[in-house]
Amino acid sequence: MIDFNLLKNQGDLIAQKIHSRGKNINISSLVTLNEQKNKLQAELDVLKNEKNQLSDTIGKLAKTGRDISDKKNLSLELNQKIETLLKSYEQISREFKQKLLEIPNIPDNDVPEGSSEQDNIELNRKIFNQDQGLDHIEIGNRLGCLDIETASKLSGSRFMILKGRLAQLHRALINFMLDEAKDNGYEENYVPYIVNRDALINTGQLPKFEDDQFKLTNEKFLIPTAEVPLTNFFSNSTINSKQLPINVCAHTPCFRAEAGSYGKDTKGIIRQHQFDKIELVKLVDPNESDQELTKLVSNATQILDKLELSYRTILLSTGDLGFSAAKTIDIEVWLPSQNCFREISSCSNFRDFQARRMKAHVKSNTVKYFPHTLNGSALAVGRCLVAIMENNYSVDKGLLIPKCLHTYLPFKFIDNQG
Repeated sequence: MIDFNLLKNQGDLIAQKIHSRGKNINISSLVTLNEQKNKLQAELDVLKNEKNQLSDTIGKLAKTGRDISDKKNLSLELNQKIETLLKSYEQISREFKQKLLEIPNIPDNDVPEGSSEQDNIELNRKIFNQDQGLDHIEIGNRLGCLDIETASKLSGSRFMILKGRLAQLHRALINFMLDEAKDNGYEENYVPYIVNRDALINTGQLPKFEDDQFKLTNEKFLIPTAEVPLTNFFSNSTINSKQLPINVCAHTPCFRAEAGSYGKDTKGIIRQHQFDKIELVKLVDPNESDQELTKLVSNATQILDKLELSYRTILLSTGDLGFSAAKTIDIEVWLPSQNCFREISSCSNFRDFQARRMKAHVKSNTVKYFPHTLNGSALAVGRCLVAIMENNYSVDKGLLIPKCLHTYLPFKFIDNQG
């Protein structure tokens, strides 16, 4: 959530920044709502004060045995006025908060302006090899370890079943990534896969992206990423400044309805309704969030270095920036069958946007402030598996296991099955 005072005092600049993301905001309507809300609050305070004074008077008169019927009638009138004003106040407060929640974060000054991913800027790339190769689906069929047909029978499209050694490789990747995160100073957590509406509002998935969520009953949702529970550890809390930076991680399945992506990446296991990720989350001092984003990207790319997979890093433009992010650097891995790089991680700095939404504060002596939050995948396990399959497959030998995973598996390759 953007600081309302910033919106009010630097309205033209903020509106221009938000416009660069493809969204127009009406700041004057927000200011009007805020003034109405404050006016109603002041009127309520006056009436409540009158009510309290009248209650004291009624109490004193009652002790003397005097007639208090007129005072009681006046008290009832005050109650009705308060009730009417309170309904108006609550309605305007909800409208004001809803409008604030719908405004995306302010892009950093060094984020390039653009209308789509075509305006993103490549920062660097690291190449191990870029040979042409078979599609991961064909490789999975040759190995006899990938079953999309049965998954579709069980659950519909965009699900997969991994079998035998490929399932073991998937698990080995998870353990490898968690060990890398631990070595980089992240505390591992096991978290709930179901969260409430407030948790998704706090991190910015709601209200805008409700159609992309898997909604259960009683306003509960399957998590779209471990970012949601990990970040919300600190909702409605005050953190001692000595605890910063906080680095936490978790492996979870992630569930996304992908409502806005029908027809896109439907073949294979690139875009699934259920997939696994290792998520890294940081809460840091505002003065250190820029360098912490650099660390976050490094923590993710070092996994690809050790797996010897070619990749590049991309600075997202304003038109491709996620709702809550002020700045995002995507990491894209090379997929030979598609002859291109595909996203495998998004590392984002949210500044104080999420902290404001979830009311997380840091206390340093007598000063309170909002921490900056960051998160990134290290990595998306399924897409990493696809990259390994397509970059490490040999028609003669089968799928070669990257050296860094040898200690996690009792085998060094997966044979063709026919």
